[in-house]
Amino acid sequence: KKSFSIIRSETNLSSFSAEEEKIVVRMIHASGFTSINTKVKFSKNFVKKAKEAVNSGGNIICDTNMIKSGITKSRLPADNSIICTLNEKEVFSLSKKIGNTRTAAAVELWGPYLKGSLVAIGNAPTCLFHLLELLRNKTLPEPEAIIGFPVGFVGAVESKDDLFNNKQIECCIIKGRLGGSAMTVAAVNAILSEKE
Repeated sequence: KKSFSIIRSETNLSSFSAEEEKIVVRMIHASGFTSINTKVKFSKNFVKKAKEAVNSGGNIICDTNMIKSGITKSRLPADNSIICTLNEKEVFSLSKKIGNTRTAAAVELWGPYLKGSLVAIGNAPTCLFHLLELLRNKTLPEPEAIIGFPVGFVGAVESKDDLFNNKQIECCIIKGRLGGSAMTVAAVNAILSEKE
């Protein structure tokens, strides 16, 4: 409680709705970065769609097992499946076939799980870029919402901007190079929880 009180005293959260604020506070708590409030962007109906996805039993699809492992299972409202296809045996050959990273290739296996899902991408810009490409080409069904927090110096900025600017699917991003597993997990867990 003291941590959350300090976060609120040091951070201007006035631009967020009450539901968005809970997510941002959790992300700050996970990262210690109080000025992230200026970088987190929500599409208009992101929280509503993300909550609808999980409350109706939708899958939570992750780009890495670090994110999958961090999601608090006891908060799942409908015995949701948490899916990461990164270590499936066909990913390496798919990676060679498409000439892209393993995290991008793993997206090729998301088809059966995407409809009605919440997607959480916290590491690989190539994963987000490839997902958006497949969605534009109608190769994959659309998820309900996407958390797009890929981190790094190559492609992270551009992939998040691409997601937010295309207006195709409800999403949440962190502008710039910031992101990563901890903040992605914090956002998912905040969506799953009605409490702080």
